[in-house]
Amino acid sequence: MKAPGAPGSEARWAPGDKSLVGCALRSARLWFTIGQGIVTEVYYPRVDIPQIRDLDFVVADGRGFWVDIKTLPDPRLRLLRPGTPAVEMLHHHPRFTLRLQVCPDPVRDVLLVEVELTGDDTLRPYVLLTPRIGESGDANLAWAERHHGRNVLWAEQGPFGIALLAANGDQRDTFERTSAGYVGASDGLEDFRNHGRLTWAWDQAGPGNVMLTGEIGRHSVLALGIGSSKESAATLAAGTLAQPFVNILEDFATDWLHWHGQHTRDQDLHQLPARVQSQFKTSAMVLRSHMDRTYPGAMVASLSIPWGDSRDVRGGYHLVWPRDLVECAGALLVLGAEAEARNVLRYLIATQHEDGHWNQNQWLGGKPYWLGVQLDEAAFPVLLAAMLAERNALDGIRVAGMVRAALGFIAREGPASDQDRWEENRGVNTFTLSVCIAALVAGSRFLDDTARDHALALADFWNANLEHWTSAADTALARRLGVTRYYMRIAPSPIVGDQQAAWQILPIKNRVHDPHLPAEEQVGTDFLQLVRFGLREADDPLILDSLKIADTLLKVDTPTGPSWYRYHGDGYGEHRDGSPYDGAGRGRAWPLLTGERAHYELAAGYDPLPLIESMCAMTGGLGMFPEQIWDSEPIPGRRLYPGRPTGSAMPLAWTHAEFIKLVASRQEERIVDCPTAVWARYHGRRPEADRAFWSPAAPISRLAPGQTLTIWLPEPARLHFGYDGWQHIADRQTRETGLGLHAASFTAQELSGHTQVDFTWQRHGDGHWSGEDFSIRLDTPS
Repeated sequence: MKAPGAPGSEARWAPGDKSLVGCALRSARLWFTIGQGIVTEVYYPRVDIPQIRDLDFVVADGRGFWVDIKTLPDPRLRLLRPGTPAVEMLHHHPRFTLRLQVCPDPVRDVLLVEVELTGDDTLRPYVLLTPRIGESGDANLAWAERHHGRNVLWAEQGPFGIALLAANGDQRDTFERTSAGYVGASDGLEDFRNHGRLTWAWDQAGPGNVMLTGEIGRHSVLALGIGSSKESAATLAAGTLAQPFVNILEDFATDWLHWHGQHTRDQDLHQLPARVQSQFKTSAMVLRSHMDRTYPGAMVASLSIPWGDSRDVRGGYHLVWPRDLVECAGALLVLGAEAEARNVLRYLIATQHEDGHWNQNQWLGGKPYWLGVQLDEAAFPVLLAAMLAERNALDGIRVAGMVRAALGFIAREGPASDQDRWEENRGVNTFTLSVCIAALVAGSRFLDDTARDHALALADFWNANLEHWTSAADTALARRLGVTRYYMRIAPSPIVGDQQAAWQILPIKNRVHDPHLPAEEQVGTDFLQLVRFGLREADDPLILDSLKIADTLLKVDTPTGPSWYRYHGDGYGEHRDGSPYDGAGRGRAWPLLTGERAHYELAAGYDPLPLIESMCAMTGGLGMFPEQIWDSEPIPGRRLYPGRPTGSAMPLAWTHAEFIKLVASRQEERIVDCPTAVWARYHGRRPEADRAFWSPAAPISRLAPGQTLTIWLPEPARLHFGYDGWQHIADRQTRETGLGLHAASFTAQELSGHTQVDFTWQRHGDGHWSGEDFSIRLDTPS
């Protein structure tokens, strides 16, 4: 009989703060997450496709007493084997203890949950499975049926099916009463709420938001199979149940033990505090658990949906961000996982756009999700190629075409980016510019002579102008905090030609109340990347003044240690009352930024260990790094405590990568992801650039004495130019630069004696004129 109440209530995901994520290391294509002491989203057959919301349990006596175990406080969690994502969860109640042990099958797409209920022998466990097949919450079909002599709970939607089977130690079916219903109307939880026991026995529900419920034995093993149909899922689950749980656990753990033996460098960590050693191994495990198998080299940002229990959203953080991906690949190289890092590079080469950039983020197959463009995401893949090349580990991967296209895109579009790394304002940002300059220098090794010359000259020009474009002086903020000059969070794009652009208002996203501050009144921590990548020294006066402002406005001391906000006025986080972010909110502190500050401390000659230990204390669950930690008074009703994870994303793979690189940097007494070529070229000092570049994206308005001027155009053209108000008119043909740009250059000698150069251009081919005249002021020696 079909359940009533279609289509069910609006679908939701599980909370975003996971206690553990994991997968097997052999052929299985299944990833699982743990939250609230139960199994939450399970992904199959790729790491970007969740198939269930959660696998919950009720303990009841059939006479009115019942408990939903995810509502019990403080479940006790432990890893079943060190460094292995198999977990035991203990739920205690005065009348019972429910023990759940979770482990995936290494070779089948099946997740096992061993269930043991002890205590009052009148109690029985009930399992509640909420499918979200193919990430859909409104089109699932569900059945509670017999199949090959077993009771089975199964569901289908589109090309996927799931099946849940139960057995005891003798491999006998332990499912008793079962039901399929609509969430919020006829599901198992509603049955318990209404009747105090399981009374409904619907055998079918859907399409809609459905839930499957079944009574099981006090000692049972559940097998959740996922496949191309419900029948194939049931076959996989039955095959897994044909062997003891402990045998599967041992096989699973052996694979992970072998992987750690190859990658986690225990011998190099023995002098570190035990908690740091353990966290290093956990972070390696987390990174490995975010890798896909269908698309080798692809990794999602997090196996979580931030604040998922408050909304139904596609994507969440189970998407690929090129920036996060390369940050994680850098940590894989620290772990000695060169083969995995090469796969990341191959994946990036395969998903690069023809014009040289990458999607802001994407599904694993390359389909874009959000459509923004971030220049650092065009630069990071170049840095990965250079990191592999430095280790002689490219293993035949041909990267010149990728590098040439990426650097051409950066040169054509920079130095301003449509979005910064926080995916917000357009402008010139110190983090983005640091990464782009580093890519131009490190990637020049893959270019021919002409392109290399242009890339290095452009890097020098941008580096020489960093302070001019991205810092502010003599502002109300500077006077209030007693500093001379400081780096802005992001400078408006016109800054390259007009210093007054710093007065432009940059709106702050995600806030209920935007303070409408000019750019020079907004600060962040992005300038630390200048030190990390060897562009500025740690004791540079401008860096020190910016640190003073950042620590005054952005630093927050918590019981677990200091952390920092992304920028003041940030609105990405819970509201003041702890309610979930809903498109607006209040930014919280990021452990990632504690790691970035620790890297700076190392560069400045200090021991970063105190900040490393603070990061360890900020973890949740079994060592998961959260995206954000709570920074206000505790709100127990929302599980928010100072210095502890919020409800955003946990784990954040980028933060685990940051931790691994930080520990390795301390051990090696150098910043391990500082590109060698960049340090060799700049040694932390501002260069003197003898060439300046004008382009439609970066129309500089003046030229320093003695500089060569290069005008860059996106297509072959005839440059029509004159001096001092269109006198001495002449034409000049552009030349290919090797980066997809076309240049016309003027030597310092040619420009000498003039106060202005005026120009426009006519495209080759169709003869189209630009339709606008431009001019550049030529400064004279003082």
